[in-house]
Amino acid sequence: MNAFRALAGVTLAGLCALVAAGCGGDDVPSDAVAKVGDTVVTRQQFDRWYENAAKSQAQQGGPAVAPDPPNYTKCVAALESQQPKGTPAQDSALKKQCKTSYDQLKQQVMQFLIQSEWVQQEAERQGVTVKDAEVRRLFEGQKKQAFPKEAAYRKFLKTSGATEADILFRVKLDALQGKLAEKVQKDQSEITDEDVEDYFNENKDRFTQPEQRDLSIVLTKDKAKAAQAKKELEDGASFKEVSKKYSVDQASKAQGGKLPGVTRGRQDKAFDEAIFGAEKGDLQGPVKTQFGWYVFEVDKITPAKEQTLDEAKQSIRGLLKQENQSKSLQSFIDDFRERYRGETACREDFVVPECSNAPEPETNTGPASGGAPGGTPQQAPPPQAAPQGAAPQQAPQSTPAP
Repeated sequence: MNAFRALAGVTLAGLCALVAAGCGGDDVPSDAVAKVGDTVVTRQQFDRWYENAAKSQAQQGGPAVAPDPPNYTKCVAALESQQPKGTPAQDSALKKQCKTSYDQLKQQVMQFLIQSEWVQQEAERQGVTVKDAEVRRLFEGQKKQAFPKEAAYRKFLKTSGATEADILFRVKLDALQGKLAEKVQKDQSEITDEDVEDYFNENKDRFTQPEQRDLSIVLTKDKAKAAQAKKELEDGASFKEVSKKYSVDQASKAQGGKLPGVTRGRQDKAFDEAIFGAEKGDLQGPVKTQFGWYVFEVDKITPAKEQTLDEAKQSIRGLLKQENQSKSLQSFIDDFRERYRGETACREDFVVPECSNAPEPETNTGPASGGAPGGTPQQAPPPQAAPQGAAPQQAPQSTPAP
């Protein structure tokens, strides 16, 4: 995804348990819908993003006009105009549909605006910045992938209601989130030689390569054909010839009857026991299995091998580094969400789970990917590097994002 659909890719909304009540809606100025620390989210900001979100929803089959509470007069009229002629009036049902759309859009827009403020404040706190030139470069790359022709891009702006400034804002948020995640991961604790040695000693079974056997095989559906195949092999025919003539195992047949790299416990029990009970070069079979009758010969035996600490050291260090990055990032997410939720107050009619005066949720709502609000709320993924791939030429759709 990219900024033309959503700002997903890096979301700083964590899987932590949210803290309970903090400051309430009384702290929010009359012309605002929320307050994050000393910064207010104005009603004007909400209205602008709400209109964009409604246009996006309309393109996905929602009401053709933005749901207009409390009576939803325009929304109901628009839905009625879409009904087939002769359909009985269902104003109450249509009004309910409009209210549902409004509630969804309102939550998505509020989450987007609040979490966007969270990210900007955290970036400032940690000294993380993104230059305008970098934002423009990222924007142009995404734009080129999503809209090869300028006319298509202009049409997108017109139909989505978004401005180029809106998209640049989302690109900047995306970049800030990526840099915050990168900074947190760089601050992880160092992996020592002692850490590596401890892991090796505790997980030696992971660094053992089991015995492997390379086979030549013929698999037939009945015992008589298997016996005939074995006789021809004893008379000097090659496995390649006999496999081509008799075998029903297409994979090995295509390789001249070869079945390399067999390890214990991976084949049918009877065949497995026969393989690892055979001597190299001895023609064996027929062996009855659920797949048919095998005639085989062990061509090569590679003994089991245990990696030394020196041989495993590099892979262990990489694994521990990855684990530390994941732990440090999750710890940051938990702290981030708890701190900023405690500093966020919302007006009574605009309360979402990100607000300190919201009811304690039973489960995490998983907010937001950061694109222009619109569409159905989704569970947000853990933080990760934000992809910059192409997006379909359509209006942005996403849940709100940090």
